Amino acid sequence: MRGLPVAKDKPIVGIDIGSSKITTLIANASKEGQLTVVGVSTVPSKGLRKGQVVDIDEAVSGIAVGVEAAERMAGYSISSAFISVGGAHISSVNSRGVVAVSGTENEIGPDDVRRVTEAARAISIPSSREIVHVIPRDFIVDSQEGIKDPIGMTGVRLEVETHIISGAATSMRNLAKCIQQVGVDVENLVFSGVAAAESTLTDTEKELGVVLVDIGGGTTDISIFVDGSIAHSVVLPIGGKNITNDLAIGLRASLDSAEKIKLELSKKPKKIVIHEDVKEEKSAEEVKEEKKKEDLLDISKLGLTEELGPLSKKTLVDGIIKPRLTEIFTLIGMEIKRSGFAGLLPSGIVVTGGGAETIGVAEVGKDVLRMSVRIASPSGVTGLIDEISSPAYSTSVGLLLYGEKLGPSASSGLSIIRGWQVKNVVMKAVDWFKSFLP
Repeated sequence: MRGLPVAKDKPIVGIDIGSSKITTLIANASKEGQLTVVGVSTVPSKGLRKGQVVDIDEAVSGIAVGVEAAERMAGYSISSAFISVGGAHISSVNSRGVVAVSGTENEIGPDDVRRVTEAARAISIPSSREIVHVIPRDFIVDSQEGIKDPIGMTGVRLEVETHIISGAATSMRNLAKCIQQVGVDVENLVFSGVAAAESTLTDTEKELGVVLVDIGGGTTDISIFVDGSIAHSVVLPIGGKNITNDLAIGLRASLDSAEKIKLELSKKPKKIVIHEDVKEEKSAEEVKEEKKKEDLLDISKLGLTEELGPLSKKTLVDGIIKPRLTEIFTLIGMEIKRSGFAGLLPSGIVVTGGGAETIGVAEVGKDVLRMSVRIASPSGVTGLIDEISSPAYSTSVGLLLYGEKLGPSASSGLSIIRGWQVKNVVMKAVDWFKSFLP
């Protein structure tokens, strides 16, 4: 397809298409289920705004560059991938389904589970929206609640509580179209909040109750887990780029310069070890002068185009960055309250995504929400992990883990993807037929 051999065993591929970057990961799965990352690429995002495609040609070229770079590193071509989907068009609802058990001797089988999940799926949604996930939360067998896997149990009536995530059909169709034009089939669309949870949350956190906040470039995904499963999910149209915009306006600088300053501020300071015998008494004036020097941000190595003069770290952080972070966490707090699960979250908040590395995130989160805050990096894979060990890669690593959990028979339940795949095959057949015409 793109000049490279096809892999002997089908690899698991995740493509995280975000507002600021497109990450492609290729991994091989061992028989034990251990994933080894063999291809990694991250390219700047083009043709996307707030998680949605706004220019198909630009988006296709960006995705193609990323896929080819990952393929070169892995040494083979890919044919299909798991794709992240996000954007403010994502919404969720909890739904219940009920069926009578049809098995012999009233034993619940996989077919009963499939039927009850389909019954829960039958909710009234506008024709402009498409269901992305139907995630079973809890099964109830003859009024016995809290059952996670009912297969093999005996009962007459089977109920299920599900969490249904849906999105705008046009947004998802455009995303699928972009991937198809690169020559890659869409194996499944995965809500980025669900993917990020796979690589960052522990089973204990999910069981006790936790809020996963994935702060991306243009959007912030919120996923609330209660009793081991997802119970509420939503996307806010605000992210790390808003902080960059604030810095650019406040400093009267370009967005590029503002981004460099934000990253420089967010770097972890190196610890300076002072030996006991070197310590010396300093006057109050000298201490004040030293603090003043420490507060100045060194921008000489950043290669900025503007002359900005001396910049105070405290002024930038307290005056520009923290107010925007306060706004983001205030909106998150309102969403938690709206979900109705506010009192069921003893594990607090887990923050991930590129925005999680912004200076002051944990402190502001604790102050605003009065909950514990943990900054999470992805885990669960081996191989080329040095390049993907920061919070910015939680969704892309999560796509691999999601794909591995779903298994090789995974195929999307989205009619928009199936329709597009059929259309794609027909178009290829027509083009092939045309090539024989004079």
